[in-house]
Amino acid sequence: MRIAIASLSSIISISVVSLCAQPSQPTDFDGWMNRGVELFKAAKYLDAADAFQRAESLNPADASIHLFLGTAYMQMYIPGAQSAGNLSIAIRADVEFKRVLEINPNDGPALASLTSLSYNQAGALPGDEKIRKLEEAQEWNSRLLANNPDNKEVQYWAGVLIWAKYYPALMTARASAQLKAADPGPLPTAAAKLELLSKYGQMVDDGIAHLRRAIEIDPQYEDAMSYLNLLIRERADLRDTAQQYKQDVQEADSWVQHALDTKKQKAQSAQNVQSAPPPPPPPPEPQAGGGEPTAGIANNGPPNAVPQRIRVSGNIQQANLIRKVDPVCPPLAAQAAIQGVVHFTVIIAKDGTLQNIQVISGHPLLVPAALDAVKQWMYRPTLLNNLPVEVITQIDVNMPCGN
Repeated sequence: MRIAIASLSSIISISVVSLCAQPSQPTDFDGWMNRGVELFKAAKYLDAADAFQRAESLNPADASIHLFLGTAYMQMYIPGAQSAGNLSIAIRADVEFKRVLEINPNDGPALASLTSLSYNQAGALPGDEKIRKLEEAQEWNSRLLANNPDNKEVQYWAGVLIWAKYYPALMTARASAQLKAADPGPLPTAAAKLELLSKYGQMVDDGIAHLRRAIEIDPQYEDAMSYLNLLIRERADLRDTAQQYKQDVQEADSWVQHALDTKKQKAQSAQNVQSAPPPPPPPPEPQAGGGEPTAGIANNGPPNAVPQRIRVSGNIQQANLIRKVDPVCPPLAAQAAIQGVVHFTVIIAKDGTLQNIQVISGHPLLVPAALDAVKQWMYRPTLLNNLPVEVITQIDVNMPCGN
């Protein structure tokens, strides 16, 4: 969830790293805390968690260390993976965020992180288990909403979580009525509509209200427009008449167009900004001893040491891509004309496989499909001084599902 990630971004910004130099072992809370932050910068999340754990043992009453530790675990958690190790990581993250709330019950980053964690866990669960986990996510987000009613992201997630609960129930009802995905509504039987209305009617109206509020706060919030389209379109199946159904579908279509227009406006604005000439790059720093300057790679280790990990821009690393699997657009995203780019930060191992994949941003309907594709990508090993090194880079996956 972007709220949770943003809360630490001012402290933890990934940069070019070298782990050749081995600093001395810290001896106090601040030392272990700083060690953990540096390891987190290097995307060494397991080592960072160990450092934060040592700091926690020295001062367990400090809420910030529990937040850092929980965030390190959550960075290692892979949504959808059901291995025992992955599930254990999610549990440990959950425990640490809850410890933050024991110290500060209204801590925003902890509540946002628990909302995101519960939502991600729900995606891989069946039936009633999924609903229970989504309700858990709603409880955390409701606590966050109580203190942040004007936060567009919190309002947005309130709507998204309601949609995530209602949509499977509606699809089950449509299947029982032998309606295909493209078949128009409303539901043909009064009993089916009454059952859904009694359980989800007010909830759907609340979700629509939350998404409208998010758009009031940010009139260019196209993700909220996309989900507002979905909820209004799916509410149409509960209407009594074909005319009422048609009115809802027309309103939903208008939000699709609003979202597309907003994307175009943002793209045009970005293009105008990029058309300005970039500032000149800073001059490279001279090497010790008066040698030639180097650019692009930071080496904080001993002279002539090869860094274990370097940062390479996505455009440059693209040339080393030897196996690319294109994502399959989810049918729901195509139906709602949702398109966009999913951004990842990844660590490419020395053998060219992807060792760690973290979502930076992307529409929730598009992220799972993009992630499934990127997991299968392969790169040529990156060599530095003829030795393989790990690479931190960004991958941008275009998902033109709305075309």
